[in-house]
Amino acid sequence: MIVFASGRTDIPAFYAKWFDNRYRAGFFDTRNPFVPSQISRIYVHDIDALVFCSKNPTPILPYLSHYQVPILFQVTLTPYHKDIEPGVGDKTKVIEAIRVLSRQLGNDHVDVRYDPIFLSPRYSVSYHLKAFDRLVSQLDGMTKRIIVSFMDRYQNTRIHAKEIAAREWTEEDYRAIGMGFSESAKKHGMQVQTCFEKRNLTEYGFVAGDCIPYDRLLEWTGKRFPLSKIRPGKGCHCVQTVDIGAYNSCPHRCLYCYANYREEEIATNFANHRDESSLLVGEIGENDRIIVRKR
Repeated sequence: MIVFASGRTDIPAFYAKWFDNRYRAGFFDTRNPFVPSQISRIYVHDIDALVFCSKNPTPILPYLSHYQVPILFQVTLTPYHKDIEPGVGDKTKVIEAIRVLSRQLGNDHVDVRYDPIFLSPRYSVSYHLKAFDRLVSQLDGMTKRIIVSFMDRYQNTRIHAKEIAAREWTEEDYRAIGMGFSESAKKHGMQVQTCFEKRNLTEYGFVAGDCIPYDRLLEWTGKRFPLSKIRPGKGCHCVQTVDIGAYNSCPHRCLYCYANYREEEIATNFANHRDESSLLVGEIGENDRIIVRKR
């Protein structure tokens, strides 16, 4: 089993102590977001690998040596300001955290996500080209790959459409980004990758890869894992994971985020978190049903 921490919220940034408590306790509980009374219990001895995804890895760095399984750490580092990412902190500190991760885990275990990209009057093609070139120069030697995606029209992006002010892409936009990003990454020994994108930009040197890669996890664990069931038959070949996060609980409050679709719940869910609870948000109730998950 591969545990994902997390696509639903930023566990390393805001819930690192909880994660470490649960790992040392020997199990995690996670509430089914679609059937709230159903709780999956994941025992640590059933975990083969951990995948972390974060905009701020710093809080979890002191705990990483506790986890005796392979780790893939994905750090999202985008060039947006407080108008788009109101809760995201100092990004120079994120660069330093990536440096620490690379030393601790090895640069093949650290992927950086420039994700998602959108174009607007403030965040133009030229803006992204300069920002990306500066980013890869700062990351030289720390990672082997940069994962890129284009902004999707989730509920949250529709709610914030006016603030985001995104415009449609043209073929010239794709060409400029494709050629520019590939050239910048190549200078610093990195590969630019897309995952499950209609415009994968392979004609400009991008790799159409997978965010949670089958080949690396097979190499690290010696086990073959099933592929994700989220997008069956549609070209996604990411490995299946178990997400232990909770939606609408990330204080980064990024305007493009798919996981915060009810902003009025974020503060409440964050307030209902306790580091000592087996659940990320709230407690187990008398009507809840716990099911032990093996895969």
